[in-house]
Amino acid sequence: MPARYTLRYLPSAQDDLISIFDYIAQDSQSRASSFVDKLDDRIGALEQHSQLGRTPRHQKLREDGYRVLIVESYLIFYIVRGREIEVHRVIHGSRNLDHLF
Repeated sequence: MPARYTLRYLPSAQDDLISIFDYIAQDSQSRASSFVDKLDDRIGALEQHSQLGRTPRHQKLREDGYRVLIVESYLIFYIVRGREIEVHRVIHGSRNLDHLF
């Protein structure tokens, strides 16, 4: 089935994925690789189902049009713009969101 949407990772999201990998890799390189692959697979599912994520609770994020996809304890923030999905951030759920956007 051809993708209905095009995915685009913004540099901040790419940096987040590298940081997640580096952090987990301190313990286990293979676990880091498989977890980042899992994140990438779930994000890739947005190409077919852009509404997989939910509307965030944070008022400013809602107003700015963000959706959030949850994978384990990580939050993937994205915006659907026409036929493109922009992945903005991939962050741990325990982080304070106020200064990230």
